[in-house]
Amino acid sequence: MRNVEQLSSVKSELLDIFMGLEAIEHQQRRKTAATRHLRARRGIELHKEFKTLERDIADYADDRLQ
Repeated sequence: MRNVEQLSSVKSELLDIFMGLEAIEHQQRRKTAATRHLRARRGIELHKEFKTLERDIADYADDRLQ
């Protein structure tokens, strides 16, 4: 009977460890995905900023020529 209790305790501890590791991995995946998302968004923002800047410079150059 004592061995069964010890085995059950060990199984429970292993399950707790496994669940903890899974939770950590899940959190890391979420963090990585959030970082990728922010980088992509910033890349889009930079692209738009450069396009606006190019347009503004072109408009300024056209105004100076007229």
